[in-house]
Amino acid sequence: MAIKTFAQAINEALSIAMEQDSSVICYGLGTDDPKGIFGTTLGLQEKFGPERVFDMPTSENAMTGIGVGAALYGLRPVMSHQRLDFALLSMDQLVNNAAKWHFMFGGRRTVPLTVRMILGRGWGQGPTHSQNLQAWFAHIPGLKVVMPAMADDAKGLLLSSIYDGNPVIYLEHRWLHNLKGEVPAGDYRVPIGKARTLREGADITITAMSYMTIEALRACDFLAGHGITCDLIDLRSVRPIDWDTIRASVRRTGRLLALDTGFTTGSVAGEIVARMSTEYWGLLKAAPDRLAMPDYPEATSPTLTENYHIRAEHVAAKVAKMVGAKSDVLELMPQRNHPHDVPGDWFTGPF
Repeated sequence: MAIKTFAQAINEALSIAMEQDSSVICYGLGTDDPKGIFGTTLGLQEKFGPERVFDMPTSENAMTGIGVGAALYGLRPVMSHQRLDFALLSMDQLVNNAAKWHFMFGGRRTVPLTVRMILGRGWGQGPTHSQNLQAWFAHIPGLKVVMPAMADDAKGLLLSSIYDGNPVIYLEHRWLHNLKGEVPAGDYRVPIGKARTLREGADITITAMSYMTIEALRACDFLAGHGITCDLIDLRSVRPIDWDTIRASVRRTGRLLALDTGFTTGSVAGEIVARMSTEYWGLLKAAPDRLAMPDYPEATSPTLTENYHIRAEHVAAKVAKMVGAKSDVLELMPQRNHPHDVPGDWFTGPF
């Protein structure tokens, strides 16, 4: 066990996979540049050579198609898009080829392709560089979608993704790359589709994913100091979703708040609320709710994004309302002293 950043954990997972399996290749725009995709691919080309670690032209659909073909013929490609938004050009390959091949050919062939996509916001990224479209991918049968929030999960989920027989969309929020945590050594894997309970409580169940889990942690810790305890479930995977863990928690707490980094309409959070409402309506003490982004694009101007994103104080306010707490509790919550388009004082980049 060692303290590593989220980015270092990804780098270590890639290195371990490539060391023990010569069929693993790593490529994508910027893979071999000096910054190494936010530090996640640094040193890999020097270690494994340009035949296995290489750059790609700005032709996302074509290179994703190459990844599908390579996977069908025995390789385990790990392809990276520096922004999720760029991957939209490859939706045909992902949805019509990678996701459906196993089904269309009677389960005789698989597509062990891992597609890393960087998402997130800040510093004026704007409407075409800040989208969280995990619900798109989660909607497609045949695609698995993982969204780690912790450094150890970044490593464990990536190794599991690489060795999965199905195509996996691996979504990493750029605000998490510098986050540090204890990371197990060696070939450490986290099962895809198994959620993680980060806080335990009796008053409400909160589900979150990716960076939203960090804001939820801050909200839960604040609320616990004022007598409101929360079950905080980090989904880790949004396709498949660990329904058993959510069900058990909601059955016990009787309340549910689902958080999402994406748009509100059609969100993963909305699916969780719908499923739990149909299954446990009679057990719920209050109507379930969700917090997600508004249904319009994120602006480039910091002034226009001041109240766009969900933060810890919004989560705490919603929870307090749902459990019937006194509103003056929220007045005690520490005020942020940093710009709203960076996560906190601990964040120093990269862009």
